[in-house]
Amino acid sequence: MRRLLWVAGVAVALAAVTGCTDSSAPRDASSRQPAPSSSPPASSEQPDDGQEPVAEPPELDDSEHLAGRQPKTKGNASFSYAKGAAGDALIVAVRCQGAGTMKVAVKTVNVSFPLECLAGETTTTYNQVGVSGVEKPGTVSVTAPSGVHWSMTIGRGEPPAEDQQ
Repeated sequence: MRRLLWVAGVAVALAAVTGCTDSSAPRDASSRQPAPSSSPPASSEQPDDGQEPVAEPPELDDSEHLAGRQPKTKGNASFSYAKGAAGDALIVAVRCQGAGTMKVAVKTVNVSFPLECLAGETTTTYNQVGVSGVEKPGTVSVTAPSGVHWSMTIGRGEPPAEDQQ
């Protein structure tokens, strides 16, 4: 199941807002339900019953644009992603398998989040980040136990309607 996490704020102070969508439902703004702004960024993964192998990085919606992709990787790694258009949100889509917690850090915007990966099940998580500076090119760093296999897609897309002003 896909889940979605938004993080909204400014470069100096990040105010977190979280919400989720199910992979069986369309990922549009009308399906997103924001939580109270006092909620910290949190893991939003759900098992997808292994139907999507970790070797295949998560796909983006037709309205989203690819900025970077990391194929199946084991343990720790870093990779770069391309610059985006002003006003677009940054999408961090992660697929993992293997028991353990991985930490994803987007250094350019000083955002990080943990993901709990499961033994024998593939977990896919979609995070959308809308903070100052997300249009810049950057680097994603992953810290994961050696038994965790993962792949990742970085994309660009319009921020959710409730985040637009």
